[in-house]
Amino acid sequence: MSKTFLMPLVYFSHAISLFLILQNSGGCGIVRITFFLMNNRRGGYKEMSQITKRALEASLKKLLTKKPLDKITITDITEDCGINRMTFYYHFKDIYDLVEWVCVEDATRILGENKTYDTWQEGFLRIFEAVSENKTFMMNAYHSISRDQVEKYLYSLTYDLMIKVIEDKAKNMQVRDEDKKFIADFYKCSFVGVLLEWIENGMKQDPHVVVDKMGLVMHDNITRALEAFRTDAFHKKTES
Repeated sequence: MSKTFLMPLVYFSHAISLFLILQNSGGCGIVRITFFLMNNRRGGYKEMSQITKRALEASLKKLLTKKPLDKITITDITEDCGINRMTFYYHFKDIYDLVEWVCVEDATRILGENKTYDTWQEGFLRIFEAVSENKTFMMNAYHSISRDQVEKYLYSLTYDLMIKVIEDKAKNMQVRDEDKKFIADFYKCSFVGVLLEWIENGMKQDPHVVVDKMGLVMHDNITRALEAFRTDAFHKKTES
């Protein structure tokens, strides 16, 4: 069944679910659900869909404090947040798909704008702290999703951060894109390795200590790498 066909049904389900939840807050609930219904004509469906995903995320994290991921069913999640299974399947193909979405959303939100040479440490520290604060969820996710999936996700996230850091530092340098990518890949593998080992060891070490050590290792090394790959620097060496 296509999403195009399902959309009106899912939207109606969203509206009913939201109404049942919001009516408990008094008259303002009816006003708010009316707003959602009207706003949908102007593209509000996307916002409503995001609210539903957040509700599923909250229920999943709540349930994970009570039992492991492999004991949680889709029915458990939908009953906890007051939506039906059809709505769940419209957004996610299974629980693991929801877990992956939660990881991506959390990491993207946590990193924020900390993607420059001067702020990358703050970005990584926030990732470590968030993983630590959501230890139960993360340990369940880590042991429930294959290592390949976890690494693929972390590599993508870390590469996105590192390539922006490198682009920021290389503003006044002539460096080939393939060489920037090589540097980003190098640090990507290093950082993901450190993070995975920290998770495997039970997240015992203080995140500040881990990130500070990463900073010491990385200090000025990106600049030196970019200087080594500068094409204008090569030309100067050749001319001399």
